[in-house]
Amino acid sequence: MSPVLMAAIVLAAVNSVMLVALSGVWVRNYRTFGSNLTLGLLAFGLVLLAENLMAVVFFFGMGTLYGSNPLVGPAVLLLRALETVAVVFLTYVTMQ
Repeated sequence: MSPVLMAAIVLAAVNSVMLVALSGVWVRNYRTFGSNLTLGLLAFGLVLLAENLMAVVFFFGMGTLYGSNPLVGPAVLLLRALETVAVVFLTYVTMQ
């Protein structure tokens, strides 16, 4: 497995951990306030969590697919990195 693909797996796992924490906060907030906004944030977090967990499974199961083209791995890594930056900001703002 290439180092680029391993980095993408690590970023997807980091995203998953942060999204579990965020979803926990949003569940607690929804139970407290019953706001549609927190319900929407919870749904967003759960969908993004499912996407990240499926990505990890696909990275392990279809590593050759990402390795067949030298441009695909870095592009996937870049997308994972951008998602990580976005989730870090969201986590920071939510945990304040």
